[in-house]
Amino acid sequence: MGEAIEPEEAEPLPGMCGLCGASVVDGTGVHAIVPDSSAIHVHDPALDGNRSLTACSTAHLGELQQHYHARPFVNAELWAGKIARALRRHPEGLSRERLVAETGLNLLQIDAAANWTNHHPRHHHHHRRTPHNDTPETP
Repeated sequence: MGEAIEPEEAEPLPGMCGLCGASVVDGTGVHAIVPDSSAIHVHDPALDGNRSLTACSTAHLGELQQHYHARPFVNAELWAGKIARALRRHPEGLSRERLVAETGLNLLQIDAAANWTNHHPRHHHHHRRTPHNDTPETP
């Protein structure tokens, strides 16, 4: 139904249902946080791996939760996201030692993330579809 979009765009704007896009205002929405290894916070690493959901009804929230609970949590994907965030902050590049310091990851995790990224090039570009467009995520 829609095109693949960037993860930053995958989450609906505040005040919108993540399933149908309906406006959620004046505290009428329902919310939940679900584990999601593709969810990388822009600035706060403590929030990585958790996706905040907003829906217009408990039924829509349930559908969103089902979608994310069915999606496997892949540590290497999470680590790749942490590395991508660090590299966005340092476009000139980082040594492996600085990458460890910037991400909080160890060298084995960095290697696992690089391997995961090399085997999931489409995902590395964060092409995926959101639950509201009824299309499965890109493997």
